[in-house]
Amino acid sequence: MKLKDTLHETYSALISNKVRTGLTMLGIIIGIGSVIAMVSIGQGAQGSIETSIQSAGSNLLTISPGAQQSIGSQTSSARGSARTLTEEDAEAITEKISSVNAVSAELSGRYQVAGRGTNTNTSVTGVTSYYPLVRNVKINEGIFITEQHNRSYGKVAVLGPTTKKDLFGEKNAVGGTIRINGIQWKIVGITEEKGGSGFGNQDDMIFVPLRSAQKFLAGDDYVSSISVQANSAEVMTETQTEITSLLLERHKIKNEEDADFSIFNMADLTEAISTVTQTFTLLLGSVAGISLLVGGIGIMNMMLTTVTERTREIGLRKAIGAKKKDINKQFLIEAIILTLIGGILGMVLGGLVSFVITQFGVLETKISFDSVALAFSVSAGIGIIFGYYPAKRASGFNPIDALRYE
Repeated sequence: MKLKDTLHETYSALISNKVRTGLTMLGIIIGIGSVIAMVSIGQGAQGSIETSIQSAGSNLLTISPGAQQSIGSQTSSARGSARTLTEEDAEAITEKISSVNAVSAELSGRYQVAGRGTNTNTSVTGVTSYYPLVRNVKINEGIFITEQHNRSYGKVAVLGPTTKKDLFGEKNAVGGTIRINGIQWKIVGITEEKGGSGFGNQDDMIFVPLRSAQKFLAGDDYVSSISVQANSAEVMTETQTEITSLLLERHKIKNEEDADFSIFNMADLTEAISTVTQTFTLLLGSVAGISLLVGGIGIMNMMLTTVTERTREIGLRKAIGAKKKDINKQFLIEAIILTLIGGILGMVLGGLVSFVITQFGVLETKISFDSVALAFSVSAGIGIIFGYYPAKRASGFNPIDALRYE
């Protein structure tokens, strides 16, 4: 039998019972659509998280005061709240560690901030002029904190876009003033929007000169953290080791376990989150894949029913010379075409679901070529696997018995 004739017979067989064909394809459509949608959600979540982490700073090491764990204790030793780091530590790292690109000492705290008839409670961070380089911060209006501001203990402030909106709405803020801790500060700049939410959101933050924050807000010369940007991702571990040795020497600590500081490697966080999101994506895809199995069983059930209904037709074909391979090919092609059509519609459905989720701002999704190729391969595989047994059964009929079948 020619391929053209086989395809014509396949079309006639599938179109003869539209409802049954449609319901059978529905299982494949939902299965493939679910796999693509779930995988796109997982990959989109992974991309969003990694972008959010990178926005905090690339090749970033964060040094916090206080040991992670006390000797003989089960709890943290005031990690992040101790006063064991100074601006001089940051300067020493800049001078003595060659693999460092930039260093920024920081002093953070939450304060009630008042504008003209408005107020908000937000994070105020004392920074140096290197902060934008280390933390990937860009200025939208005005200027950022300069070394001159730091040396002169200038009472100037740079607002994040969220804080600016809370205090000034749509009005121009640069050149205006705010009050922090009862002290007046002049606004010299507004940062670009970075997005994000929750703790550490750089859009909802105020930046002031580090030494001004130490003198007028904290009343001490300590810093709450030191951010270090390594030259590249490849040297981050080496840089971390060198910084640890330097600070142990400066703080006159012989045993690393007694360190009064801890270093957080952003690359480790990125790797850990990437592993978690990949597992999450695999789990979502596996759950959605169960519906593919159900859809494949539905195809096998339909094809077995079709074989039974067309027993006399099969017998007649074999009686007039159709070979076993012709019958086998006929029913196998029917199953494959059924799943391929369902697979294509499923891909469209999965893409549509992903698009809607992204458009409504629920979550940023990402459809990869690999997931589409996998879905297409799976749909073809289902047609072959679940269509093989019905096709083999049909081709094995005895023509005489088949012609006698009622």
